[in-house]
Formats: sequence, structure tokens, C-alpha cells
Amino acid sequence: MSETVGFIGLGLMGEGFTRRLIDTGRRVVGYDIDPRRTKAAAGWGVEAAASPADVAARADTVLVCVLNTAAVADVIAGDNGIATAAANGGGLEGKVLVDHSTTEIAATLDLAAVLAERTGMAFVDAPVSGGPDAARAGTLAIMAGGDLHAISRIDPLMTDLGTLTHMGPVSAGQATKLVNQTIVLTNYCVLAEALRLAEAHGVDTGRIPQALATGYAGSNLLPVAFERMVARDFVPRGYARQVLKDLEMVNEDARHHHVAMPMVAQALTLYRMMIAAGKADLDGTAIVEMLPEILPGH
Repeated sequence: MSETVGFIGLGLMGEGFTRRLIDTGRRVVGYDIDPRRTKAAAGWGVEAAASPADVAARADTVLVCVLNTAAVADVIAGDNGIATAAANGGGLEGKVLVDHSTTEIAATLDLAAVLAERTGMAFVDAPVSGGPDAARAGTLAIMAGGDLHAISRIDPLMTDLGTLTHMGPVSAGQATKLVNQTIVLTNYCVLAEALRLAEAHGVDTGRIPQALATGYAGSNLLPVAFERMVARDFVPRGYARQVLKDLEMVNEDARHHHVAMPMVAQALTLYRMMIAAGKADLDGTAIVEMLPEILPGH
């Protein structure tokens, strides 16, 4: 393939994405605000760019996967952001920016408008679920918001990254991601409670996923998150601080729309406690450590 893909954000997810893109024959130009990550990505074939503007000028399609809404805003409208490439004759009309980050809905709409006005680029919000391993394997769930023309432009690329579902206009992808995070992140807490119950009864916790797999409790999450809790394997596939950020976002959206979400409120409290306890850089599944361990027979 002759397609050049730009990628901004070379952390855990960015590594999975860019390795997959290179494996599927794309030329990848990448940038991260941390120069060490940009340098590391060169080790698996990512060509270094000097800024988001440089990425946009050199790529046919630009993918973004950064920490939060403020980081996306900086990528688009900050110093050396994509908008400056257009101002300097970057020729960005007809290109597409795909935001894989999890960002605030109002800001997503504003940034899409800014991007179109200043650059002529189309904007697709396409947050994902599945984590770095799924990004590397090309099996992500991709929930996308954008117009049909932009979606059709990126569809061949997204097909190599996972399964894209077009949910509606710009911001519909982020709304769907809020639903995803409600299900996934509250389930981290439920699985942690279930593990403590199993431990209190002295059963073989390692066999719980097998025992429940074919019943209603079986899920994609059970063998991944529960087994990590059992093994106390909290090397981050996704940081607890990011879980908290997403839960805060869900909570604020629920407040704005007057939606009752008591389970989210409970999960939010637990993750606030976890971050306050200095565990922000552990995996989100480490939430089990916030629940007391009860020895069998007590």
C-alpha cells in the first residue's frame, strides 16, 4: 500500500496501533509530546515527525490517540498544532482526522468545527475498546461519529484495525464510548467484589472464568480482567488514572442529562480512593486492592 498514516500519541495504545498499521503495509509518520516515545517508535518503523502540524502535512489520514480532551485540543489548535500546518500552506483539504481518544462531547463538536474551518479536514470521533493488545491484533471495537463521506474514506483503514460501527454524526462515537465505559469500568468493580467472595470461600479462583464462561456471567471481560486480578498482574494495559478520567466524564455527562447512574457513582468513589492511595499508574484491574481480603472461614 502507498497510504501514509499519521499517528499522534505513541503511548500504550499508540504502540499497538502503529505496529498494526506497519504490519498491514502502511507507512506511518508519528509524533508524541514525549520525545522518548517518538524515538522508541522509530524502533518498530515509525518515521518521526516534529509536531502535529508536521504529521498532518506528511500524511494522507491522521489518527490521534492521546490522554484527554485538552491534549486533543492542543493537537488541533495549539502551538504547532494541525491548524498551523494549514495556515502555512499545508494543503490539508480532503484529509481526515480520526480521534481515537476518549474526549468530552461538547469539545468534540467544537474541535470538529475548528478543524473544518481552519484546515478543510474532516473529523471523525472514533473511540475504541479492547486495549493495546486488541490494537496490535487489529481486533478493536471502533465506535465512530462523522459524516458518511468521511466514514467511507477511512473504512478500508479501520477494517485493518478492528470492527467499525458508524453510530451517527460527529460526537456519536464519544456518546457510545460513554456507554462502553459505563459497562466496562463498573464491571471492574463487580469482578473485584466477586473475586473477594470467591477467596472468602476458598474456591480455586483461577477456575472461575472457566466455570462461568458458558453461562450469563461469561463475557469478553471476565477471562481478561478476572484472571489479572487473581494473578495480581497489574502491569498497565490501561492506567487507573485514565479509568478515573473516564468515570468522571461519564458522571458529568449523567449530571448534565439528569440520568441516574448509581453504579457509576460507586465505581467513581472507588477509583478516586485508588488514585488518592498512590496507585494511579497501575492497571485499572488493581481496583481489587481497594477491597479488603477476607481469609477463608472468617
